[in-house]
Amino acid sequence: MNVTLDPRARHLLQALISQYIRDGVPVGSRTLSRSAGLDVSPATIRNVMADLEDIGLVATPHTSAGRVPTAQGYRLFVDSLLQVEPLGEEQMARIGQRLSPQLGTQGLISNVSEVLSAMTHFVGLVTVPRRDQFALRHIDFVGLDANRVLVILVFTDNEVQNRIVHTRRAYSASELEQTANYLNQQFAGLPLPSIRERLVAELRETRRQLDRMMEVAADMAEGAFVPANEDDVLVAGQTHLMGVQDLSDLDRLRELFETFSRKTELLQLLEGCAHARGVRLFIGEESGVAPLGQCSVVTAPYMADGRVLGVLGVIGPTRMAYERVIPMVQATANVLGAALSRAGQ
Repeated sequence: MNVTLDPRARHLLQALISQYIRDGVPVGSRTLSRSAGLDVSPATIRNVMADLEDIGLVATPHTSAGRVPTAQGYRLFVDSLLQVEPLGEEQMARIGQRLSPQLGTQGLISNVSEVLSAMTHFVGLVTVPRRDQFALRHIDFVGLDANRVLVILVFTDNEVQNRIVHTRRAYSASELEQTANYLNQQFAGLPLPSIRERLVAELRETRRQLDRMMEVAADMAEGAFVPANEDDVLVAGQTHLMGVQDLSDLDRLRELFETFSRKTELLQLLEGCAHARGVRLFIGEESGVAPLGQCSVVTAPYMADGRVLGVLGVIGPTRMAYERVIPMVQATANVLGAALSRAGQ
């Protein structure tokens, strides 16, 4: 928002928000006069606070003479008053220990929402990279019975998926071996959608002269090279919000937990951040998700080998320590991306 404040008003707003984030109670003029470090009277501070309230940066709760920041006040605070420092070496090391490349892709993604929740004491969440973003390293087929084949897919990030494909007819062990050799020679290093597209294209071109190997490959492609059903978003730490004073209303909590359960709106919000540069912050209604109207969402995309694989973030009350949460989210995205890159080597 385009609001111009004089230095004294900026200092007092910053002091009020910092104290409210720390203590969680409305800040009165006398309290602010002691904590702000300015040589001004409580009466002067009251006048400044009245001006800030008129332009929508602070509000007075009905039960208190003190003031609290509004969503617009938080936005101004984050955009122009907040000083964010990078995480220290000790905190970075702690994240690195929990996000070791040795965990592999699934282990890293499973851990990261828990890591964010544990560090911030809010809700941690992460979108799961689609398996079709990773290239195929190797494929094997094992016949199970007359019309079922076990497909073993090994990806370049060392993850292994086993899928059972129902086939039109029974295939011999030699047919399955020849087909696996053909696919490994022709398509290793490509993601699954590309393999399926190329197989279908070749099938159309050579339908009349289709040999036995291409028939098997096309049969397998229909079941083996489609994305598996996986969770799109992993969420951890929802119960942390039950202890937050600002979100203690039961109806509000019920709406929040229903949102976490459905995940659809969260996924849409996070996917919209996938191509953002660095951290994005949604305060209150800025997220467009009604149940998050009293929350802030801090997100950052995570990348591996130059490609955006997903988005992670934290959901907490608007009264959060932004200077602590923002660098945690960014650092976690950086560590996760680096770990995913090394996991695929």
